[in-house]
Amino acid sequence: PPPSPNPALIQFYTISRIALKSGGDAATDSLTSNAHTGKSDATERLTEIYQAIYDGAESFLRAEYTICTYFIISFGLLVFFLVSWGNSSSDGWGWKEGGFTALSFVLGGLTSMVSGYIGMKVATYSNVRTTISAQKNGWTACFNTAFRAGAVMGFMLCGLGMLVLYITLTVMKSSFDEVNELGMHTQWTTLCDCITGYGLGGSCIAMFGRVGGGIYTKAADVGADLVGKVVHGIPEDDPRNPATIADNVGDNVGDVAGMGSDLFGSFAEATCAALVIGAPSLSVTNDWNAILFPVVVSAVGIFVCLACSFIATDIMPVKKETDVEMALKTQLISTTVLMIPVVYGAAALVLPASFSLAGVNGDVDVKPWMAWICVVVGVTGGLIIGLITEYYTSHSYAPVREVADACRSGAAINIISGVALGYKSAVIPVIILSVVIYISFSLCDLYGVALAAIGMLSNLATGLTIDVYGPVCDNAGGIAEMAELNPEVREKTDALDAAGNTTAAIGKGFAIGSAALVSLALFGAFVIRIQQASLADEGTVFAEGVNMLKPLTFSFLVVGGMIPFWFAAFTMKSVGLAAMEMVEEVKRQFDEKPHLLDPNATERPDYDACIQISTKASLREMIAPGAMVMLTPLLTGTFFGVYAVAGLLVGALVASVQLAISMSNSGGAWDNAKKYIERASPESELKGKGSDVHKAAVVGDTVGDPFKDTSGPALNIVMKLMAVLSLVFANYFYAINSGRGLFNIAI
Repeated sequence: PPPSPNPALIQFYTISRIALKSGGDAATDSLTSNAHTGKSDATERLTEIYQAIYDGAESFLRAEYTICTYFIISFGLLVFFLVSWGNSSSDGWGWKEGGFTALSFVLGGLTSMVSGYIGMKVATYSNVRTTISAQKNGWTACFNTAFRAGAVMGFMLCGLGMLVLYITLTVMKSSFDEVNELGMHTQWTTLCDCITGYGLGGSCIAMFGRVGGGIYTKAADVGADLVGKVVHGIPEDDPRNPATIADNVGDNVGDVAGMGSDLFGSFAEATCAALVIGAPSLSVTNDWNAILFPVVVSAVGIFVCLACSFIATDIMPVKKETDVEMALKTQLISTTVLMIPVVYGAAALVLPASFSLAGVNGDVDVKPWMAWICVVVGVTGGLIIGLITEYYTSHSYAPVREVADACRSGAAINIISGVALGYKSAVIPVIILSVVIYISFSLCDLYGVALAAIGMLSNLATGLTIDVYGPVCDNAGGIAEMAELNPEVREKTDALDAAGNTTAAIGKGFAIGSAALVSLALFGAFVIRIQQASLADEGTVFAEGVNMLKPLTFSFLVVGGMIPFWFAAFTMKSVGLAAMEMVEEVKRQFDEKPHLLDPNATERPDYDACIQISTKASLREMIAPGAMVMLTPLLTGTFFGVYAVAGLLVGALVASVQLAISMSNSGGAWDNAKKYIERASPESELKGKGSDVHKAAVVGDTVGDPFKDTSGPALNIVMKLMAVLSLVFANYFYAINSGRGLFNIAI
């Protein structure tokens, strides 16, 4: 059985012992006992800000998840009927397959929602405690608080996702346990086909979470930056800025809840792809544990991440600013190294000594060491991609410093340099992905590609820990500035956040790389599913899989390549429209109440008005891009057939990888170039904060915000969602004129 989320509870208990009291003098008082004591103005202000951020995030997620619940019910019914019809036989519709696929879809969607909600709760609970810890001497307390907040999210999401998947598989197994005259379990393959609904549910909710949360956070961020920093020259997170609370709320709903749902979807889809590809061959061995090998890899990954988590908090604690980035990077490297021998042991214990794998290019004789190599190239490839991403997005290296230097010539040159950096940064990661695909495919066919994807996600608990750490530190700095604490507190949280930005970029590299492998594995599973349907129907067209050298396939390759750009246009424009509303609202408040800009203003802005703008805009604007991604493969398969879907998926995969890497890295480089300039002295060539060079950097950072936090990360889901949706509806597509679609195009 998979591990329970107990490590998350232990970490959360440790965080909860930090008193919500400015100065951090109390040792173990709880939030309830300290929130209303009123011992100091700072404590009351901290409580007020914490509550405002929490209420804003809670309100948004409640509204978003209400829409998602209606979606799960309605789309679940569509899954039920179309899958049932697609699995029709002489005995009638396949109600059993449709019912279990729909059930898996609902469970996947609900688990994704719970994962995002838990992440938001933990982040909002921990950010104010990170601020309080930053008031203490030294770096250990504040770093450990933010790191443990990320660990709660990491271990809870991985443990919960695996627990639900394991229980679902175990319960459904009793309904698919028929044995033929040779003693073989003939329906385990059908069971694994049904469980693909779990990945589809997680990915659908991730789409809404990533897009909705991304639009929310970047609308507030862009609005606050343009009017606050550029026009009026007030600092980031200044309490006089009406959009500052909405900006901090956005960190929690976009960078935490949305990102959590996204990575849960990756885990679910990678596992489902490996199960679908491996089940037909491993079912012959009658070894249920061997079929569950992909789940075992993820399970041992949790224990590896747990063992390595003590390195940052206890074995090598952070004692000075320069230790922060190294501590986070050590987590990724140590988990990657430790996974290599652990996975070898798991493969030797779980997999048969040898088994024949039915691949798309013929049968492959697979041994445990071959499966191990596939996982290893995945996990090491992910680390290399992450480190390359760091090189292009950290201000410790030349590329970002060149972008910062370009700001001396103005915003336009800054943007040109940043875009060029993003394009260039895609070269090496794509080559690494190609090598991983070649090695894994050569050893274990498409099953190897799926195992490589799981390997890249095997230290997901650590990746999530580092990803959540960044927004928590960002919020902690915002709270410190809004509460008007000692400037040293903000400087400390900014240093923590700067390291978090770099390691978050590494996490994005992992996410994009794994999404590419997951999508390719899902495409392979789609081809195998079509092949099986064709053989069961005694057809000959798809008996050897899907031939890419067909006119319809070639045509839809180009259409698929267009999808990521259409999606990016949707999301970028949505951020622009929402940010425009935010800018107008902030300007209105400053025009009507000019005294808000006084250095010691006593009246507070109307924060709620800005929160409402972000909430309404994000909920309104997330529908169109999500519908486009989901309906495109469904309508293509319905009207044009299987060959068109194959071309669509390959085109979307190839274009999405390049665009996701370039957009994410351009945005990250602009952000860190701005931070690099802010650390410069007024006497240097970069002139420092408040200068014209800094203003040019802020413009670049503002353009980069939707690049790196809305469109770029969401392109991961475009790849995965289109592929897993096609896999779930594969039998439905084939059932329409034997895969030729309603237009019945000759093949």
